[in-house]
Amino acid sequence: MTAPTFRFAPTFRFAPSPNGRLHLGHAWSVLLNADLARRWGGRLLLRIEDIDPGRSRPDLVSAIQDDLAWLGIAFDGTVLRQSERMPAYRSVLGGLAARSLAYPCFCSRSEVGAAARAAAGDGPLPRDPDGAPLYPGTCRILPEISVSARIARGEPHTWRLAMDRACAAAPGPSGFSTFAPDGTTGSVRADPARWGDSVIGRRDVPTSYHLAVVTDDAAQGITNVVRGADLLAATDLHALLQALLGLPGPRYHHHALLLDATGAKLAKSRGSQSLADLRAQGVEPESIRAQLGFS
Repeated sequence: MTAPTFRFAPTFRFAPSPNGRLHLGHAWSVLLNADLARRWGGRLLLRIEDIDPGRSRPDLVSAIQDDLAWLGIAFDGTVLRQSERMPAYRSVLGGLAARSLAYPCFCSRSEVGAAARAAAGDGPLPRDPDGAPLYPGTCRILPEISVSARIARGEPHTWRLAMDRACAAAPGPSGFSTFAPDGTTGSVRADPARWGDSVIGRRDVPTSYHLAVVTDDAAQGITNVVRGADLLAATDLHALLQALLGLPGPRYHHHALLLDATGAKLAKSRGSQSLADLRAQGVEPESIRAQLGFS
């Protein structure tokens, strides 16, 4: 494989969430990141995506780092913890709200589903790329005085991106650049509107995965993002946020997902066998690397 020519040394990142143990799918992703960073003379950073206070556990942060060290992965620089960056996310979210590109939503998940079904009538239920009911914009039309009063009372709310205004405000057509492990590059035209008024600020923290990841990729100088194909559709939304915020867009490579015997992707929520389980069985890291195609 021919290494591409870069103006600056490329910077990659691996960004696990500490809500479960790493499995072979994570190993494949981090090994691919590390392999490309090494071959292309770049850097590999570690980011812990722990914005979810209900599911993130400190002991799993240490467990993740132990698993990565066992695999022989060496990272550059310091570890970034998203839980320590709430002021930065709050500032970015506030800026979007000040531009009328984000608005508070007081709907619960069940209320969103009911409203989406009512809006669909006898037709099919519109869904976003993740399969969730597409939000019909219930809180978009709330009077400002009512919104202010509800927030003042401490009523829980999320923040949603006003998709139509966001698409109109973004400079130029939405899209993102891609690259392959063989060094070839390309581009993809994005369709962020299919996400509707997506949540960009949660009830418990002033961000969502989408807002945090584009903010942090820019803050860390990430030039090349290697992640699973299950996040390909989300890149449409990320490209729009980058355009709105004036952030540089990295190149993306979305690799195939490892599947279990049933054809389902490996996942913490499905109880997929973890690297810790394999270690306990006496499996050596060299065996894992060879199994996944890395020497």
